[in-house]
Amino acid sequence: MRWVWVRHGPTHAKAMVGWTDLPADLSDTAQIARLQAHLPDAPILSSDLSRTRATADAIQQGRLRLPDTAALREIHFGDWENRGFAEVEAEDPDRIRAYWEQPGDVAPPSGESWNAIAARVNNFVDGLTAQAPYETIIAVAHMGVILTQVQRALGISAYDTLAQKIGNFSVTEIRWDGSKWQADVINHLP
Repeated sequence: MRWVWVRHGPTHAKAMVGWTDLPADLSDTAQIARLQAHLPDAPILSSDLSRTRATADAIQQGRLRLPDTAALREIHFGDWENRGFAEVEAEDPDRIRAYWEQPGDVAPPSGESWNAIAARVNNFVDGLTAQAPYETIIAVAHMGVILTQVQRALGISAYDTLAQKIGNFSVTEIRWDGSKWQADVINHLP
């Protein structure tokens, strides 16, 4: 089974935006048209946040729409939501540095660790992969969500994973061959 991951349109936020429901800027109609043309004819789903739902609507073009899901939400930054790195660092320098420099079990207050988002997304992807009657699924999601699948396919550390770029409107293709995950394309901008 192939998962074609699409990152949502830009929000232009300059803060840590996870579960905050910001809209996507979908004004680049030429980029959206290139993305629509590039994508396979396959069912499409998205997280339940408006920036991914609107992006999925913009590229759907007659594709079967599967239900939106909270399982594909971005990482939850908890008390750090919508705040800049410098602002949080002034209050909690040790935790925010550990969060980004040693990702794993460290979580923002009332938020989610890297390992928690990876487990959440992996469980959803594995469940749908096992039961879905489709050979390909297009999933419109967030950078962190897509990176969890890149990490799994490449078998790299969370720290190395966070160094990967996943641009807005980019396509990342991850394939399950029946025994392991493989990355075919990462961060392709059609």
